[in-house]
Amino acid sequence: MITAQYFIANWKMNVPALPVWVRDVSQAMLGREAQVVLCPPFTRLSAAQMVLTDTGMALGAQDCHAQENGAYTGDVSALMLRQVGCTHVILGHSERRAQHHETDAMVRAKVACALAHGLTPILCIGESLEVRESGDAEKMVTQQLLACMPDMDDDDEIIIAYEPIWAIGTGKTPGCDEIEAMHAAIKKQLHKRAPLVYGGSVNIGNAADILALPSVDGVLVGGASLDAAQFATIINAGK
Repeated sequence: MITAQYFIANWKMNVPALPVWVRDVSQAMLGREAQVVLCPPFTRLSAAQMVLTDTGMALGAQDCHAQENGAYTGDVSALMLRQVGCTHVILGHSERRAQHHETDAMVRAKVACALAHGLTPILCIGESLEVRESGDAEKMVTQQLLACMPDMDDDDEIIIAYEPIWAIGTGKTPGCDEIEAMHAAIKKQLHKRAPLVYGGSVNIGNAADILALPSVDGVLVGGASLDAAQFATIINAGK
């Protein structure tokens, strides 16, 4: 049974002052069953690992390569992430799929590699506006989920993040009934109880309504997570 909600901060290229951010967010965690995962860019992982010690927050990366080692200039392996203190890694984010042409097969290989090295993948899935308007969103998203999920052992841990592509960074979000319906469809496909979080323009204005949904186990937050006060407010909006 999942008792704590997940709050995943996906920092983009703008990075705030780490000590101040960690201090303010730590205050919001007091007395709450909140699992916070900070996912900064690669260049800030080492610094983040040092300031996160003894805070109860986890450290995650924003991607990893599908191979443990090899001639892949510019890429970072799951093993390297473990060595720098990561416990989580975001995989299959829509920006990676669109900008780096990552296929479901590529994402599946990355998820398998992350699991093999003891990392918890945060697997992102979601539909475009065209698919949403066609009425095929649930079918497409569940197919994408199954295509990206490798065979897993009973003790493997994974987090699923539903992020409708058309909602990321646009300020638009699906209605709560649409989120609940999609999450219910996704959970029917999971072979075990895995946390299912929502992402896509989560902010202080909509977080409480989203987090109150029975099927939502947390949120993956982009732009709003850069501001410690806003992210703390989102944590406080949780159950």
